Order: sequence, then C-alpha cells, then structure tokens
Amino acid sequence: MKKAILATKVGMTQIFNENGVLTPVTVLQAGPCAVTQVKTVENDGYNAVQVGFGDIRETLVNKPKKGHFAKAGVAVKRFLKEFRFENATEYTVGQEIKVDIFKEGDKIDATAKSKGKGFQGAIKRHGQSRGPMAHGSKFHRHAGSNGSATTPGKVFKGKKMPGHMGSVKVTIQNLEIVRIDVENNIILVKGAVPGPKKSMVMLKESVKAI
Repeated sequence: MKKAILATKVGMTQIFNENGVLTPVTVLQAGPCAVTQVKTVENDGYNAVQVGFGDIRETLVNKPKKGHFAKAGVAVKRFLKEFRFENATEYTVGQEIKVDIFKEGDKIDATAKSKGKGFQGAIKRHGQSRGPMAHGSKFHRHAGSNGSATTPGKVFKGKKMPGHMGSVKVTIQNLEIVRIDVENNIILVKGAVPGPKKSMVMLKESVKAI
C-alpha cells in the first residue's frame, strides 16, 4: 500500500458529467492528516506511519496523548491510525498527507463502521421470508424453525436469529474517485460509503483493482 488517508463523511449528492449523465457520489472531507510517528523495523519490528486526523480541544485528550502529540510537534487530533506504507521510511514526523495523493479515476477501498440498527428481527437482519399474514396464522414475522428435535437436539452455532444489527467494521472495495477538490480537501466517491454522517472513513488504494 502506497496511498491512504482518513476522512469524515459529509453526505451524499449527485453530479453530472459533460454528457449529462448523472452519478451519485459520497462527499468526503479528507485530511489533511498529520504524521505523528514513523515506526521502523529497528524500533518497533515493522514499518508503518501513524497519522492523526480531526481537530479536537486539548481538554478532551488525556495526558499521555498530549505528550505524544507535543513530541511530534502536532496539534492534538481526534483520531490516530496506522498505515503500513511500502515507503513508510520516506515520511517524516509532522508531514501532512493531503488529498492530492489521489487523482480522479483512482480505485479505492473505503472502510468505516456501519450504521447501528439496534436489536432487529430475522427478516430485517438476515432477509428471511415472513409467514402467512392471515388471521389463523400464528407465524408472521417469526424466524421459523430453529433446529431439529431429538437429532441433533440442539441449535447449531451461527444460526441466523434476531439480534444486534449494524455498528460493525465494513469495507467497500473498488470505489472510484470521481472528483477531487484540493483547495477544500474534498473527495467525491462514486456510490455509497459505509457509516453515518460525520463518521470517520479510511480510504486506501484498492487491493483488488479491476
């Protein structure tokens, strides 16, 4: 991996190209990300670049993190993430990573925490079918049979049942960058990106570029 950046999700909109074709896009406020630490094989056992993103008040950061940011000479940040860049040794502490590392047409993978849906039934959570909705039916939106009787006499692990839905790490691969606004640190990505508005999104160059 050579290119990656952190961003926050602004929302979705649509744009038109010169031929009048409509494209739905997700608007992302990407970077600038400040390099807070460069990890090396000699000191840490692996090469990586640690970056900070998102302004935050100093009162909301604990003392160890304040010292970490002060040592790097960087203002305190809300998020800290590591990228295992192939050229990690070429980065320096305090350096900024901006949207200009990407260009229009690049393929990326977007990783974020999906929207939380709370406790949901099997129909919404797993897409199962409902039962008859007639008055005599006692099976409407129930999950159906959970297991056999004597043999095997138990419910197997992994059975699709009602439960907590969403709020998990999701990665969407091979999304296309449609437009980049370097001045305002904006990236427009074709299609939908996981997560609610204002959530953090990690953008990396695609590992399975088509």
